[in-house]
Amino acid sequence: MSLPVSKMKRTKLEKMTKIMPGIWLAMSIATFLGGLIAFIFLFVLDFNIYWLILAPVILAIYQSPAAYFFWLYKKTKRARSRQEKKSAPDGI
Repeated sequence: MSLPVSKMKRTKLEKMTKIMPGIWLAMSIATFLGGLIAFIFLFVLDFNIYWLILAPVILAIYQSPAAYFFWLYKKTKRARSRQEKKSAPDGI
């Protein structure tokens, strides 16, 4: 006996909502390290006064994907905790 379609979709959605915060956190860490390595490889090896002036801007641009993925991680984790609070009984 198989589950109804809506029940199957709901269980897949519940699994995804449990997995997604971890995926977003892993992607933010990976993009952070990638941006840092790219910055070091491209600019620190041939360092001069212009790179000293531009380094904060360039580093911020390279780290923006990591900040976005971390924001998604916090957003999904917050939504999941709100959902768990809604589904919890009132006595707890």
